[in-house]
Amino acid sequence: MNERAIRFDCHGAPLVGIFHPSANPAARRGVLMVVGGGPQYRVGGHRQLVLWARKLSSEGFPVLRFDYRGMGDSHGEFLGFEDADDDIQTGIDQLLKEAPGLDEIILWGECDAAAAILFYAYRDPRVKGLVLLNPWARTEAGQAKTVLRHYYLNRIMQPSFWRKVFSFQFNILDSVRSAIPLIAAAKGASGKNSDVAADPFAPLPRSASLPDRLYTGFNRFKGPVMLVMSGRDFIAKEFDDLIRDSAPWQTAIAAKPTTRFDLKDGDHTFSSREWRDQVVSWSLGWLRGH
Repeated sequence: MNERAIRFDCHGAPLVGIFHPSANPAARRGVLMVVGGGPQYRVGGHRQLVLWARKLSSEGFPVLRFDYRGMGDSHGEFLGFEDADDDIQTGIDQLLKEAPGLDEIILWGECDAAAAILFYAYRDPRVKGLVLLNPWARTEAGQAKTVLRHYYLNRIMQPSFWRKVFSFQFNILDSVRSAIPLIAAAKGASGKNSDVAADPFAPLPRSASLPDRLYTGFNRFKGPVMLVMSGRDFIAKEFDDLIRDSAPWQTAIAAKPTTRFDLKDGDHTFSSREWRDQVVSWSLGWLRGH
């Protein structure tokens, strides 16, 4: 492995990353991996970012994965995914220093990193494509609606549920009591999404809802997008429901080259080798074809 640890600065805070040079010295496209999924660092869940970065670099794509400020080995204060613009910009700057021949940057992120990427990407012309894995779109109303649709509704369709009911092994009243708050919360879910930024280069306003900010970022980004969705992940299902219930989202997706892959049995973090290998295989095909 030719990968090496590097240190670079973000507003006075030293950041630590691992650069994976390309096996192809003439590479024109590089990948910046943005860490997501809560308080993670540059290794990723199940070492997935390490494994994916090594595979991508061996196939001709230089990769930088790094720690946000205040996470892993980086200094500074951790501000969360909603304030990651400067970290991402600094990561892109550093990737271009390490591989100055690059013409295109692809941003890669899972969960809340995918959200951070959508907040940022449309404002940086160096970013030419996005890889988004199980994007985070969590709201109280959206979560309630997803649980009702994908848990309660599916549950009552199962023969095992009714066997428990008729054999008096299931407490219907308790179930109804647990569902009532979800039904109330789900009423706040809205399929109306709108652009929330008057200035096309300004950060998205924190006063806007998360779904509206995600929509604005996606709608304004003009490059190709690769979307990977896990079938056994309620976070992915909430994002899917957001799209399904929103005509503006559907229009935005149709208006740009969006390639979607569904990992039917996959979980949120792609925890098996089979699932991780499938994701990177899809990604290599997409990176070569766009």
